[in-house]
Amino acid sequence: MIIQNWSVSLILVFFIISLWPALHIDNIIFYQWYAVTCLGFIFFRTLIRFTIGLLRKLGFNKRVVAVVGTMPSGIELLKSFQEQPWLGFVVKGVYDDEICSDYQTLPYAGDINTLINDAKAGSVDRIYIALGAEQSKQIKNIARELTNTTCSVLLVPDLFTFNILQSRTEEINGVPVVPLFDTPLNGINMVFKRMEDIIVSSIILLLISPILIIISCIVKFTSPGPVFFRQIRYGMDGKPIRVWKFRSMTVMENDSKVVQATKNDVRVTKVGKFLRSTSLDELPQFFNVLFGQMSVVGPRPHAVAHNEQYRSLIQGYMLRHKVKPGITGLAQINGWRGETDTLEKMEKRIEYDLLYIRGWSIWLDLKIIFLTVFKGFINKSAY
Repeated sequence: MIIQNWSVSLILVFFIISLWPALHIDNIIFYQWYAVTCLGFIFFRTLIRFTIGLLRKLGFNKRVVAVVGTMPSGIELLKSFQEQPWLGFVVKGVYDDEICSDYQTLPYAGDINTLINDAKAGSVDRIYIALGAEQSKQIKNIARELTNTTCSVLLVPDLFTFNILQSRTEEINGVPVVPLFDTPLNGINMVFKRMEDIIVSSIILLLISPILIIISCIVKFTSPGPVFFRQIRYGMDGKPIRVWKFRSMTVMENDSKVVQATKNDVRVTKVGKFLRSTSLDELPQFFNVLFGQMSVVGPRPHAVAHNEQYRSLIQGYMLRHKVKPGITGLAQINGWRGETDTLEKMEKRIEYDLLYIRGWSIWLDLKIIFLTVFKGFINKSAY
């Protein structure tokens, strides 16, 4: 995390320096400063973590924790405390009125009445209430009883029910809210993402400009029709955008009835077959990125007809539109690109798309861009 944040800061500094050449900084000194500072952060963080862990092993600053209920998030929380003893949490176990197998490796500490008595006796320091939303009355009763103790009481939200996109809390005018389905690109994250897109797309367009000219000439002189093909796709928040591609077919489809390209498809030109198999037909989409309609990294945009088809078949399909569509993505570097001739293939692609949105970071974007060079461009399933 330290290296990730520090690297993002380095990119921002480079961007600012490129805008104002007067801010000349010696490259060697700059790199030395970056390396020494980064190593210093890592060293002191490691030292602090080691010292705290040692003190807690000796019995200092330890807290006894327990969970009420068997909700998966609460069980996973206690298990993480078991696996990371340096955090200083001593796991007492799970309190629940019914004994079941959901505790996994955690000990059963007793029923709710036992919890109240243990809390009043001071044998528990922190209690995590992990009961479902349908048990709100029981949650209120437990919380009321625990106000007569010195325990720290924390509520684990029942968010696994909704398969949420973003695990965070917000406060609006003093009212706490928990986003269930929201974009990760709010506030400063949106600025970072846009800067990333502008910098990366500008550099790539400069580097590939000769290739764009060559491909344009080949497409123009090998088959009748325009060089570029603009197809309507859904962008962020489901708004329609026009995506640029090199024309690879003799027939262009751009309406509600689109037939996916298949192996040995007669509509695909000889040049188009090569362009599609190497993803070179998608290079003009860097202009879409530069103009703000797409991102370098994000879920691939699907044809309008496919969107309407799959939104009724795959739960959560439209959540992929909480970010801009991308030229490459997590699904693509994991091999899920090309023809989606079965529902299972599309479900797997959507699974990776939503996984990307949940875990978005600049660092993840840079990792995907790097891996795309080796994994994302050439794929035998692309026709």
